[in-house]
Amino acid sequence: MTFGSLDLNTTWFILIGVLFTGYAMLDGFDLGVGALHLFTRTDEERRIMLNAIGPVWDGNEVWLVTGGGSLFAAFPNVYATVFSGFYMAFVLLLVALIFRAVAIEFRSKQPMLWWRRMWDVGFSAGSIVSSLLIGVAMGNIAWGIPLDDRGEFAGTFWSLLGPYPLLLGVTTLALFMMHGAIYALLKTEGALHDKLRGWINNSIIFFIVCYAMTTMATLLYVPHMAARVRANPSLFSIAIFNMLAIANIPREIHLGRDWRAFLSSCLAMVALMGLFGLEMYPNLVLSNPVAANSLNIHNASSSPKTLAVMLTMALIGVPVVLAYTVSIYWIFRGKVKLEKMSY
Repeated sequence: MTFGSLDLNTTWFILIGVLFTGYAMLDGFDLGVGALHLFTRTDEERRIMLNAIGPVWDGNEVWLVTGGGSLFAAFPNVYATVFSGFYMAFVLLLVALIFRAVAIEFRSKQPMLWWRRMWDVGFSAGSIVSSLLIGVAMGNIAWGIPLDDRGEFAGTFWSLLGPYPLLLGVTTLALFMMHGAIYALLKTEGALHDKLRGWINNSIIFFIVCYAMTTMATLLYVPHMAARVRANPSLFSIAIFNMLAIANIPREIHLGRDWRAFLSSCLAMVALMGLFGLEMYPNLVLSNPVAANSLNIHNASSSPKTLAVMLTMALIGVPVVLAYTVSIYWIFRGKVKLEKMSY
């Protein structure tokens, strides 16, 4: 099965995929920095790690809000099913994201050691839990969840914690840790910079092992997530591109080209999300075991008029978000310097 004409439903499928891919690339590295936060030893190192993401972390989460809002506007039935079925998981995700945000702001407000350690643990735990839950959510969407004939979730919170979703959760955490280590390398210098090079090698190994296990599990137990590539051999080029991007990361790190390593990590994320979208299309939420109850871009979409109006607004809004993102990263480019107003 291939993509048909680029109608409004397909356009919104692609646009929402782009928004969530942007979120994975941008918030992925600051979640990764948070997951690595407790590996640092001194207060100065932890402050540098916080200030590496300090100016940009909240802007990165705009992509998640925008993606969720777009999902609600374009495919309200999917939004209703996912947010009601994954209610407890999303509450935990929001608590984790909120807690890590509070930790960033409160951590350096007091000099006491116990105070700072408490918020350090909260920041790191919130980042790890958020990464795991994002991966678990994607794993459930790929594996399929029990939906009744009205498209409503018919399972429980514990049924979402199957082996495959948990494996994808750990793989997502590993990907974000690698991505975050590379970004931290770009923003630091001196002893911490040298220490991060060792962390990157370990995080790359961790991710490659998880990725290999996830790929094998997908081919064996979730074969529908590889069906389109098998049916269209030309699409295998995306998988090859993904593998080359991942393989290029340690090469660029070895050569000291940190920016190119970060770019390769971003391109690997784009390829992974692209493969995920290709295999899911036209479905948005797979129903398991009754495949006929799946929600797709046709039976779960808003009216054509709503999609057209929202597309006009998106064509205006997305460039604004892009311009804001680029300007923030340009303003706060360069290495982190601890100052009086730093975290």
